[in-house]
Amino acid sequence: TGAISSLQRQVEIQESELRRIRSEKELLQKQLREREVQLQALSDKFCTITEEQRQEEVVVMMEEENRNLHQIVTEQESQLAEQSKLIGELQGTINQLRAEVVNTRLHLLEQKQAQKETQSQADALQHKALQTRVALEQITCKFERYRNKIIQATFSMEGSQDHPGELTDNEVLEAMQKIINERAELQQMLKHRGSK
Repeated sequence: TGAISSLQRQVEIQESELRRIRSEKELLQKQLREREVQLQALSDKFCTITEEQRQEEVVVMMEEENRNLHQIVTEQESQLAEQSKLIGELQGTINQLRAEVVNTRLHLLEQKQAQKETQSQADALQHKALQTRVALEQITCKFERYRNKIIQATFSMEGSQDHPGELTDNEVLEAMQKIINERAELQQMLKHRGSK
């Protein structure tokens, strides 16, 4: 926003300078037209003088005035050419500054859009993380209940010994495997004896 304000101030300054130069150009053009009118008037006046009235002093004066007017016209045309060139340069600078303002605004819009998308992604990830945490807690609770049921089923059987202290997962699995093996052996024995 600061860059845009700075660029707009530069545009306003350049446009003000352009208006001033154009005003000066119009004034010079007006002066040039007036000088041309004067030159034409003198030329017309010189043409209307009869041969008897054309004295050498008048001729010298007219030629001097003519040279002065031509010099003024040449200088003013040169000034007009310089100011036209300056106007072109200023117009180019103004166009460039305006383009920079547009580009800066587009860049800001792109940054805002990218920030919005990033925030949206962050919100989605945060929501997903919360859902994952809830699901993990539910799975942990189910696992603990299942583990407790296995421990209860394993060590509450007839002939099993109470295990002192906290049981590890490997100890629970070994106890379960032992019960499964004992049941399989019992089943084989009963099958060999012909029992149901």
